Amino acid sequence: QVQLVESGGGLVQPGGSLRLSCVASGLLFSNYAMRWYRQVPGNEREMIAGITRAGGGTTNYADFVKGRFIISRDNAKNTVFLQMNSLKPEDTAIYYCNAESEYITGQRYWGYGTQVTVSS
Repeated sequence: QVQLVESGGGLVQPGGSLRLSCVASGLLFSNYAMRWYRQVPGNEREMIAGITRAGGGTTNYADFVKGRFIISRDNAKNTVFLQMNSLKPEDTAIYYCNAESEYITGQRYWGYGTQVTVSS
């Protein structure tokens, strides 16, 4: 059974930092591109950052997090990270981890999410 489990969320003041982690199990992690999404209740889920399957893989970011967030992965630990710096109140959301196979079209998995709240 595939599981993606996020951690590292919490309450942080504006300008602060958090590091999210997502540990995957039940899949061959190195075959999957990994992405972070976020969702505010009532809004659609939006992609924040992605990294291709290889260690040190190609990354891409939504414009609104470029220069502030960094995605990375450790294939030996089946883990993807999201380092979030210079956090703003508008970054408050539930953050989700996503795995998408680079070999099987449409094979995707989601984590359960972790809450990030940016407030003074």
